[in-house]
Amino acid sequence: MNKQEKLARLCMAILGVLVGGISVGFFRVAMFGSDPFQCFVAGVDSAVWLSFGTVYMLMNMVLFGVMFFFGKRYIGIATFINLFLLGYVVEWSEAAILSVVGDPTVVIRSGCLLIGVVVLCFASAVYFTADLGVSTYDAVALMLAERSKIPFQVCRVGTDLICVAIGLGMGTVIGVGTLVTAFFMGPLIGVFRKQVTEPFLAQYQKEDNTHGRTNTPQASGTLQRNPS
Repeated sequence: MNKQEKLARLCMAILGVLVGGISVGFFRVAMFGSDPFQCFVAGVDSAVWLSFGTVYMLMNMVLFGVMFFFGKRYIGIATFINLFLLGYVVEWSEAAILSVVGDPTVVIRSGCLLIGVVVLCFASAVYFTADLGVSTYDAVALMLAERSKIPFQVCRVGTDLICVAIGLGMGTVIGVGTLVTAFFMGPLIGVFRKQVTEPFLAQYQKEDNTHGRTNTPQASGTLQRNPS
């Protein structure tokens, strides 16, 4: 991997996580539900006096402890960016959006949901293509699948259902946004990866003269195991 590719991957990892946080801000303004882990964090947030960003970081630190002992190979720079920054980016973006839209109507909320879905899928494609580590929540299903030999999809559905159940039990809004992220994120992320992020990264990759092959995102990496 040459220096230009390393820098491109680092920028993509940072951009993917930060833009992903902005997309969650749109989900929160829309109030139609969000992805399962955000539902879980929102539920815990409603029960304590801490801010959403702080609760998000603390929940991720707990999961990071598990990840450190059972899934070190999934840890990368993107893991830490997600852990320490994403929750606060969500807070900032939600406040910024509300300062513009005020008390949003159903039409504006629907628009925010649409923007949130598209932006989240794009950010996820950027983040996955960078391949510099996974979030602590993504790592949970990966570790379960690896150790139990149960298919990743089954493990991910299980962790998602647990998060949604806990969030619902603690008063989190579960709605169309949750369903949309569950059924449409995977295909849309695939489109963004194929049409945008992988071609972008490819221009920074050069022929490996030593081994006579071209470095590609598929050559190795933890994120390629994630079917999203």
